[in-house]
Amino acid sequence: MDFLPTLWFILIAVLWIGYLFLEGFDLGVGMLMKTFAKNDKQRRVLLNTVGPVWDGNEVWLLTAGGATFAAFPYWYASLFSALYIPLVLVLIALIFRAVSFEYRGKAHTLAARNFWDWAICLGSFVAAFGIGAMLALSTTGLPLNANGDRVGGAFAWFNLYAVLGGLGVVAFCLIHALAFLTLKTDGEIRVRARKLLGRWLPVALLPLAAWAVAVVVLNRSGIALVPLALAVVALVVAWLSALKHREGRAFIGLGLFLVMGVATIFMAAYPNVLPSTIDAAYNLTVFNASSTPYTLKLMSIVAAFGVPLVLAYQGWTYWVFRKRITESHIPEAHVVTPIV
Repeated sequence: MDFLPTLWFILIAVLWIGYLFLEGFDLGVGMLMKTFAKNDKQRRVLLNTVGPVWDGNEVWLLTAGGATFAAFPYWYASLFSALYIPLVLVLIALIFRAVSFEYRGKAHTLAARNFWDWAICLGSFVAAFGIGAMLALSTTGLPLNANGDRVGGAFAWFNLYAVLGGLGVVAFCLIHALAFLTLKTDGEIRVRARKLLGRWLPVALLPLAAWAVAVVVLNRSGIALVPLALAVVALVVAWLSALKHREGRAFIGLGLFLVMGVATIFMAAYPNVLPSTIDAAYNLTVFNASSTPYTLKLMSIVAAFGVPLVLAYQGWTYWVFRKRITESHIPEAHVVTPIV
């Protein structure tokens, strides 16, 4: 049943693509709260673009983690224990971000509202950077011994690849958010987002492209050059579309770049799920890190029914909330006077 471990490796890659695509513009909008929006009303517009969907987007992260735990328990155990500190920081960031979405509208003072704005912004940044670093290390390697345990101190994981992956995801989230805002808003926000998208799109995608190239070079994978070439084509299409103000095409081009880029990374890394930088003999692969054939078979049956349902309800959600949002749609903020 060697096919099932490979199948689940592909499915986990698909889950990460879904998460980075949907939560990508979600996290990017959060980071733009303090770097792009000029005033409180514009920040409320940004929040309303992702308000109905942000929590649903995070389901993809939980599913990717859960699928890794069930399909590849040794991969999950080694990765999550080796990266305990950064993953705790990511968890804290996601908690602060989620709380901020709910509490910002209940703030009665400018200082409190500003605090929650920064919590959304920094929480989104830390989450994006940490997830990017984790994925980069999972494809480039960690100092693991024969038992799959990390060797070295608490920060043995922190290297150039971790920074490259973190910056790659952060930059992609920001540019993806700008593309999303050109589709979901109108007026001044749309005009400024369109301008920044055309100017910074190729630069923002360079770290993610460099990560993909690094994995291809490290693994000397010739077959991965095919999706890498398609990723470059998608980048060019997205950039030209952005310059010509073809917003939908630019957004789709960014999505295709992500799909081909992540496909390049996972294809080049295969069959390794977590390489060891100490000795290649200690690498965790889809075969020595997977669950039993019975477990994988049962998971496949459940996924065959569950995944279409998830796609259906998320597609329905985006269809319902497809209209553009402008500052004129945002009512004046009301103040509730507490009863003493």
